[in-house]
Amino acid sequence: MTAAPASVWAAGQTSRGMTRHPTPGDKGSLPLSSRESLLAELEELQAATQARRRRYCHLTQPNWPDGARIAVNFTFDVDHVLSRTANDEPPMQVAKGEFGGRVGAWRTLELLDRHGIVGTFFTPGRSVDLYPSVLREIAERGHEFADHMWEHYVPADPVVQRDHMLRTRDVLTELAGRPPVGTRSSYPDALVLEMGYIYNSHGFASPLPFKVRRDGKELLNLSVHLAIDDAMYFNYGWIGSAASAQRLSDQDLVLDIWWQAFQQQYEAGGYLNIALHPFIIGHSARIAMLDELITRMKSLPGVWFANSEDVARHCLALPSEAFACNEE
Repeated sequence: MTAAPASVWAAGQTSRGMTRHPTPGDKGSLPLSSRESLLAELEELQAATQARRRRYCHLTQPNWPDGARIAVNFTFDVDHVLSRTANDEPPMQVAKGEFGGRVGAWRTLELLDRHGIVGTFFTPGRSVDLYPSVLREIAERGHEFADHMWEHYVPADPVVQRDHMLRTRDVLTELAGRPPVGTRSSYPDALVLEMGYIYNSHGFASPLPFKVRRDGKELLNLSVHLAIDDAMYFNYGWIGSAASAQRLSDQDLVLDIWWQAFQQQYEAGGYLNIALHPFIIGHSARIAMLDELITRMKSLPGVWFANSEDVARHCLALPSEAFACNEE
């Protein structure tokens, strides 16, 4: 094969037309302007990374109540049909969401009652109109309601964002008799704080709850990992996905994954936020799996089953020394 001209190599291209990145000490492989451009980009990335790191304060000493080894949140996203109708999905897909409000949520409530667990129901404002009877029952049984957007999406327009948050807060306040104190959403932190919320449950910067600092204010985040989310395993027909992307896992496999996650955090003295959807977890075999998981957890001492508000208020009441903050 004929070697590429030196001019091609000097331009940073291989004989196949692909970019040839310099190796350490290979100062002559790119023109000076290209090297300077790459270095400038690298410096920008490093600066952005450091700025992002400085935003976080990580909980290191949870000191759970009564000497508990672990705090466990069972959280439920009551979005049912909203994301499916927003994506103009076919009737059979919408019907899967309807199952949550008609059947799955009731099975979920029965399971929580049997185990004496208070959960947190992240509820879009529109769900209150769609499923009033089961949502009233959730309120009467003493579970926590929290914001989950108005129609299960965050609008791009800041004015509409604020309107959606206000409307959801109003309907949840009327439903529960008290305003919600948390959200599971990607609304801007400043807007979340403006609503009077003390926590978000969105993202996974740390296995333990963590604080996000912005403009001199702090917002607690209750970590939720997609590996502990029923939609990642059981949501067959996920938002119009192709057949190769369908998810329909074996219950025993998921039980094993979640049990190992619990055991790891139990040994570490940590926290586990289990994210569920009544239209997914509410099917009979999956409810049985969740029953088994809770039964195993309860067999060990020192497990604190709390709602999200209780965990958030506990963390926010801890002394500043309980958090490790990256330098400003």
